[in-house]
Amino acid sequence: MTGLLETEVWNGQTVSDVLTIDFLMSAVGSVFAAAGILILGWIISAWLQGRVRALGRKHKNLDDMLFDFLAAIVRYIVLGFSFLFVLNTFGVETTSIVAVVGAAGLAVGLALQGTLSNIAAGVMLILFRPVKLGDFVDVGGTMGTVKSLNLNFTELADVSNAQVIIPNAQVWGNIITNYSTNDTRRAEWTFGVGYGVNLAEAERIIRETIMADPRSKADPEPFIQVNNLGASSVDFLVRVWVDAGELFGYQADMKRKVKEALDAGGVDIPFPTTTIVQAS
Repeated sequence: MTGLLETEVWNGQTVSDVLTIDFLMSAVGSVFAAAGILILGWIISAWLQGRVRALGRKHKNLDDMLFDFLAAIVRYIVLGFSFLFVLNTFGVETTSIVAVVGAAGLAVGLALQGTLSNIAAGVMLILFRPVKLGDFVDVGGTMGTVKSLNLNFTELADVSNAQVIIPNAQVWGNIITNYSTNDTRRAEWTFGVGYGVNLAEAERIIRETIMADPRSKADPEPFIQVNNLGASSVDFLVRVWVDAGELFGYQADMKRKVKEALDAGGVDIPFPTTTIVQAS
């Protein structure tokens, strides 16, 4: 044991020269201080995480996932600073460590800039909520029902029920048409009749056929007017309000019903024809 204490460790100093009472007391004090900082940092980080989550629950119009994400960030920041304080307690120079971490963070950010842009866009989508679960939307030409929305991507089920995954950066950066925001929508058709037809009679048939359907709303008042004098037809522009969830089926049904009603009323529906003159 005596031989071990007399072992030279650095620049003529032996183990016994290093392991003095003052050194041991300082080391024990540093260990206890480090433990205290870590415990305090853990408690504070957990408390702040809970406060951020509780703040999210108070705002029902905001998504809990956003506040869970922010709460996790807050906690890791507090724990990171606690770790730096522990290193300072042991006399470790943290300036260089911070610089290395910053450089590493920059490199990671450049390598994952696509992912980070998706996360940033996801935060904006969750915060401002232009779309919600169950909404029927058009995102940059892709139509479907929103099935899932997280920090990285948005999942749609298109009209054929196929799964469509769209990165959030593309969702936030594109024009979003939300067909589910309003309770009612306006259906629109163009019906063409022949030039020899009694227009008042044709308008009556179109109006009565459409308004006989219980899905048609009388308020706001339907719009049925001659809108265009085409090459072979007089065109009626028809606009009627309907519940948003019934729009597509309603539009298809009315096209067939109006066509059948015009046929039954003897109203001519013209179609393009081609006359072939054969030279003798």
